[in-house]
Amino acid sequence: MTTRGPSAEELAGPDAATHLAALRAQGPVVRVDAVGGWLVTGYAAAVEVMRDAEAFTVDDPRFSTGRVVGPSMLSTDGAEHRRHRRPFAAAYRPSRVEQRHATATRALADDLLARVTPGGGADLRPALAGPLSVQVMARVLDLVDVDADTVLGWYAALVDAVSDLSAGRTPGPAADAAMTQLAEQLRHSTGHDSVLRGAGATLSPAEVVSDAAVMLFGGIETSEGMILNAVSHLLGQPGVLDLVRDDAGAATAVVEESLRLEPAAAVVDRYATRDVSLHGAAVARGDLLRVSLAAANRDPEVFADPDRFDPHRPRLRDQLAFARGPHTCLAMDLARLEARVAVQAVAALPGVRLVRAEPPTGLVFRKPGRVEVAWETATSGPAR
Repeated sequence: MTTRGPSAEELAGPDAATHLAALRAQGPVVRVDAVGGWLVTGYAAAVEVMRDAEAFTVDDPRFSTGRVVGPSMLSTDGAEHRRHRRPFAAAYRPSRVEQRHATATRALADDLLARVTPGGGADLRPALAGPLSVQVMARVLDLVDVDADTVLGWYAALVDAVSDLSAGRTPGPAADAAMTQLAEQLRHSTGHDSVLRGAGATLSPAEVVSDAAVMLFGGIETSEGMILNAVSHLLGQPGVLDLVRDDAGAATAVVEESLRLEPAAAVVDRYATRDVSLHGAAVARGDLLRVSLAAANRDPEVFADPDRFDPHRPRLRDQLAFARGPHTCLAMDLARLEARVAVQAVAALPGVRLVRAEPPTGLVFRKPGRVEVAWETATSGPAR
């Protein structure tokens, strides 16, 4: 089915879920002018596209991230993708993530909140979500001698370049400079705790840098969004704060339901390698398929009452925020750990309450611009 559909601005706006639901009602795969190709909104179709890397690939010269950082696990498929991904897989196993990063991540979160606790309130994007994401990734990549602002600068340069290419603009030199600086730093970052340790046995130095850049980009952007969205749901949904305070383990369910309702990465792109019929859509070779994880996560055929936040709903792990198939997010358990730790740390603040949370926006990555909270201090009494 072909439809003019909503504009890019509408799909990036706070009411994106409404527009996506209207598109899904027309069919699970619809051609949308603003996308420049097919938008996949149904859960079953989304899973099919993401699992079939032979028919629907990321290995295409239009893939903007690949043009910025070079070939990596994000922009290759088949044997080449496995070659890029395999050296890092062991470091991101759930048991290894818990063993190596849980204690340090909790300490980082506690330290960040301790800095703002005396003030009785803060915007948690610059106070917690942003710096926690940066510091965790710096630790993962063993960037021990680089300050957080420098890492954030590299990340911002990569984001700007990808955004420029996506909008048809020519990127400036900042991204190339960031890649050069990152490469220089990584030459000294092969410590015991680095996920890069041993990668040079199968990858060239340039390939290691490209994969590190992908991890840096994804680890900061999506983790920050996950934390902000999860904290917004923690404090903005009735009864959720009490649920986590009564049972710290409930933070896991809160994070999973937050990921379902508002995934930090809203879409992933694929390109058809051949003509194919996909759930009634006649997809031609070379066509872009933009898989809307946000729409699939609200498919009523899979999730009952999909617009309601419900951490008690069954099959929470069926949400697609981390994609499916060969490109399932490698660091998903680290990202889950960061969001869970942040939710637990915020829930522990005395008298914590939500002051204002901007609605999530963004076409590809969605998060609130601000999440302002207040809490009790020793001198202020109850937060008002």
